[in-house]
Amino acid sequence: MLLEYVFIAFIAIVCIQFMYYIPLFGSFAFSRQHTNPPSFNKPISVIICAKNEAKNLTKNIPTFIEQNYSDFELVLINDSSHDDTLNILEAFQKKQPSLIKIVNVAANEQFWGSKKYALTLGIKAASHEYLLFSDADCKPISKNWITEMAGNYSDSKELILGYGAYKKINKSFLNKIIRFETLITAVQYFSYAKIGIPYMGVGRNLAYTKDLFFANKGFVNHIKIKSGDDDLFVNQVATKKNTAICTSTNSFTISTPKTSFKNWIQQKRRHISTASHYKPLHKFLLGLYYSSQLLFWMLSAVLLLFLYNWQIVVGLFIFRNILLYLSVGISAKKINEKDLILFLPIYELFLILVQLFIFIKNLSSKPSHW
Repeated sequence: MLLEYVFIAFIAIVCIQFMYYIPLFGSFAFSRQHTNPPSFNKPISVIICAKNEAKNLTKNIPTFIEQNYSDFELVLINDSSHDDTLNILEAFQKKQPSLIKIVNVAANEQFWGSKKYALTLGIKAASHEYLLFSDADCKPISKNWITEMAGNYSDSKELILGYGAYKKINKSFLNKIIRFETLITAVQYFSYAKIGIPYMGVGRNLAYTKDLFFANKGFVNHIKIKSGDDDLFVNQVATKKNTAICTSTNSFTISTPKTSFKNWIQQKRRHISTASHYKPLHKFLLGLYYSSQLLFWMLSAVLLLFLYNWQIVVGLFIFRNILLYLSVGISAKKINEKDLILFLPIYELFLILVQLFIFIKNLSSKPSHW
């Protein structure tokens, strides 16, 4: 009798997974990709916040300086660094005084360690209405990054969600997992935006207007939460009407990923803790997706262990993984992560277990932040 209930629950879980993989994720996977951005030539302020990023800034700032865009400035924020970050920023400014503006943020007891405070000062200092954000450990994939991202601005679109990729490292399972997790996250936030429920973006590649920022009082509503300068702000202000997505290859940024499981787990702990502050609908939809993933693997394992209706279970198992390959696999091709496609179910199962570990760990202790 118990196995019968497990079997019924398994069928229900597969149905829930179908709804996520085809109608929802399919809205992004099967959508047409625009290759040429709309014409946009208004001035842009590119904002990059750095804290102890001397080495990364030396490598990455030139790729922002070399952008093929007619009118832009670089607002470089030094967030109370104690390495050579400020000296490096000043050296770049000396070479490009008309292009680069430096915002040097001193330590502030009220906002100690808050990237949101530093970003707010940078946004206030920006000369232009249209803003584009990235991180010090990122660089644009092409010289047309500003053109591609800013091309999605319009009279109605004030918020643009981009893709921040991670560098590929050969023969590294951790690198595959990091990039798979980034892929799944992107598939989700692009898909939800496609159906009119935008809920997050990544600060590595994000654009919004000054008016949108100040009309919503910036980060005030979550200023006490150290993380979330990107996803919590998007969660607060994004709507069906004001949000656009940009997935052309030339619009991507790329970052160097973590190289140890310990550092990556710590990073993911911060991200997951931030998600607990999302709007109730978003938390429900994201929680249901993860729960259905976990239960799919658990229930299929139990049913196959006891060989209960195993032919049907195997058939549904295969069917559900076909859905995974269809939606996530096609999305992976779309955002140039094709090498992840072959072993999608393996990466998924491993990530589910890691997320379960992180969830339990966060219940017992708080993760550290910027």
